[in-house]
Amino acid sequence: MTFKKIAISQMLILALGGLTVHTVRAQNAPATKLNFKNYLTAVETNSLELAAQRETIVAAEAGVGIAGIRPDPEFTYSASRETVSAIHPRPVSRGPSLSMTIETGGKRDARIKSARSNVMLTEATVAGFKQQLYSDSAIAFAEACRTRDVLARKENTLKALSDIVRVNEVRRKAGDVGGIELLQSRVERDQFQADVTQSRADAASARLALSLTLGRRVEDVFGMAALECGFTPFERGNDIEALIPEALQSRQDVLIARATLEHAHDNASLTRANRSVDPTVSLGVTSTRGYPGGFDQGGNAIDGTSRSNVLALSISTPIPLSRLNRGDIVQAESAVTQAMLGLNQSELKAESDVRTAHQRFIAARENVDHYRKDVLVNANRMLDGIRLSYRNGAASLLELLAAQRSADEAYLAYLQSEADMATATVQLQLAIGEQPSL
Repeated sequence: MTFKKIAISQMLILALGGLTVHTVRAQNAPATKLNFKNYLTAVETNSLELAAQRETIVAAEAGVGIAGIRPDPEFTYSASRETVSAIHPRPVSRGPSLSMTIETGGKRDARIKSARSNVMLTEATVAGFKQQLYSDSAIAFAEACRTRDVLARKENTLKALSDIVRVNEVRRKAGDVGGIELLQSRVERDQFQADVTQSRADAASARLALSLTLGRRVEDVFGMAALECGFTPFERGNDIEALIPEALQSRQDVLIARATLEHAHDNASLTRANRSVDPTVSLGVTSTRGYPGGFDQGGNAIDGTSRSNVLALSISTPIPLSRLNRGDIVQAESAVTQAMLGLNQSELKAESDVRTAHQRFIAARENVDHYRKDVLVNANRMLDGIRLSYRNGAASLLELLAAQRSADEAYLAYLQSEADMATATVQLQLAIGEQPSL
């Protein structure tokens, strides 16, 4: 009987040892390529939404060539004949002419300049979309890592609960525990199995969600590689005063606002250039065959016509009465003013966003440190104490299970704080216009 109790005690120690709060991760898995850096590179390469946005740059670049097109020349061919009825055929005049509108006021240069600034604005807009795509990708990646670690933790806890059931079955046969305690351990294990099943579904869903920003199935790019979730600290996040000037120079919404202002200036210049009138120059030749004189049907004499070629040059210009209205100039200047105000607002928002993101980053970092240095350490000590008491018969199974739940809750909260830390890091990096890295 003594030997049996010793064996039971050893099995109980081994089982309870699995209930510790230490991190359970796939550290021994082989190195993979599904880390945040590679994932972000794959997103930039394969994202369908980003590819659609890049087409706007292609269209804007084509607009530069369109803006440089000059007015097409116009070819005219005319024929005329005298309608007098006469014995002999009357003269017929035929002549081609070529006319062309001459642009003045630097319209073509203004159009090209406006089109080029539109390309810059479009590029800045696409870059801003890419930054948002980075943010969505970082959130999805952090969530995939969190749900994976939650699943690993719960699977480890389920294994420990199953070990307790097996130990209690042995102790029940030895008469050390009653049937109620054995049933309670089985109920806890079976009930916890549902949590594991749900966590497994959550982890699978979070991994599938990586495909949304990726634009392809994750398995098509990375195969069945496991997530590599090692995040490095963002040391530059300590100096907020150094980050604000960087944000004003590199942040995408500020760059978009500056490109918008430049494009508004160019459009205003184009509007002023379009107010100048464009003359039309026409050059033509009229050729008339010669015919002898004669009489018409009424007996009246008709003079003869000699053969002739006439070279004609004409210039026509519109009378710019419509230019008396300056509404188009007012609208263009109003757009410039709006763009200037928008730039000021963007710079103000940039500073506010950096300070807000910095506060969240500091808070998230402090929470992670708090969990690592205090909460998890105390949870370990508590669980170890309850485990020792249960082993000595001084604590009940319910007390042990309550301690396990508390330890699991602490660890799951720690995992959430890690995910929040990753998200806060990315948001701060994006707030200063930097490509995120974890």
